[in-house]
This record gives sequence, structure tokens and C-alpha cells, in this order.
Amino acid sequence: MSGTPVLDVRGLAYAYPDGHQALFGVDLEVSRGERVALLGPNGAGKTTLVLHLNGILAAGAGAVTVSGLAVTRPNLAEIRRRVGIVFQDPEDQLFMPTVREDVAFGPANLGVRGTELEARVNRALDEVGMGDFADRPPHHLSYGQRRRVAVATVLAMEPEILVLDEPSSNLDPASRRELADIIRSLDVTVLMVTHDLPYALELCERAVVLSGGVIAADGPTRKLLSDAALMARHRLELPYGFTVPTP
Repeated sequence: MSGTPVLDVRGLAYAYPDGHQALFGVDLEVSRGERVALLGPNGAGKTTLVLHLNGILAAGAGAVTVSGLAVTRPNLAEIRRRVGIVFQDPEDQLFMPTVREDVAFGPANLGVRGTELEARVNRALDEVGMGDFADRPPHHLSYGQRRRVAVATVLAMEPEILVLDEPSSNLDPASRRELADIIRSLDVTVLMVTHDLPYALELCERAVVLSGGVIAADGPTRKLLSDAALMARHRLELPYGFTVPTP
């Protein structure tokens, strides 16, 4: 990888207060503009890793930097602008009376006002195809539409890294395809946590397997998903009947 990585994780280790060790020295670099799938079985440490990327959790050992800025307490406001996390459940991010107010909430908290705030909101909604729904209450939208608005709330912060937690979960096939088209169109670095291996293959050229709190594999998504022994060892399974297409 050339230049300074947009995300640089070095020797990251973390144990929860109950003593459970979730991460054991994770090293990960992501370059600007990459779309990387983070794969692994339940309990592998994926969520723990993600929560370190914008300082929700603080490293027990090791370090995380975003475009050279350390993820430490004095830098948290800027880090949380740079790293936007879209959680699995849209209800975790949508709580205002209208879509417009939800999308404006983050940048307004950063002090963005007036025409700049309006432009950010409109741009973010247009990026996810929800511009015509700005004045609708979020709870009147379909699940897929709420997922797209949740993405817009993060895009309005103009992040450098977009972290998507199980983005395709609970979506019908049309909504799944629409979200994939949106993700492909975004000019932002993407780290996608997913159990949906075909979605990872469709959207991410690179994949990282996290298992037992360590990086077990890192390489082209197609190559990793074609490695039957690797898949079996880390409890990763393709849907019945799905085969990885040959290049």
C-alpha cells in the first residue's frame, strides 16, 4: 500500500471488564478509497474492533490512527467526524421527527449552520436516493429506506471512513441491490462488517477474516471465499448452492 493509510491499526488488544479478551494484537491497514469486508464468526471480535475505530472503546494495548490522527480522548470529536459507523439497526440512529432533522443532527452538533447545513443534508440524502423523503417521519419509511437514511446521517458528517455493520441484514432483494448500488457510488473508504459473503464478494475486492481476536487472513475476497479449508476453520459458510465465480 502506498502513502499513509487512512486507517492504521497496530497491535490492538482489548479485554472487557469481566476479563474476556476480545482482541489479541490486531494489525490492519486500509488505504484511501478501498472497500474492505471484515468477516468472521460470531464472537470473533469484529464489533470490538469497530468500536475502537472512533473511540467508543479505548485500546488496552496498541494504537489506532485515522489519516495519521491518533484515536485518543483529545481527538475524539475529530475522529468521530472522520469515522462514521452505520449500525445494524437503523433505529439506533434515527430519533428525530423528520428525516431532514435526523440527517442534520450530526453536522449541527459540530456547529454547521445555515446554507452549509442545508447543502450537507440535501447532498447526503441525494447520495442515498432519499431526497424526496426529507420531510417524512422516519417511522413512516420502509426498513430499507430507514437503512439508507441511517447511511445519510453519517455521510452528512463528511467522513473519511464509512463503517457498515451488517448492511444487508433484513433487506428484501430489491433493497439489498439498491443499497449495493449506493455503496459502490460513494467516494469514501468503506469497511463492511458482514456475514453476507456474497455481498462481500460483490462490493469488496479485499476481505479480512477476524477469528479468535486475531487477523486470520487478509487478501482478495474471491481468493479467501474460494479457500474451503480457511472457510471451514473459521466457521464461514456460503449460502447453499452459491459458488464463487471464477475470474
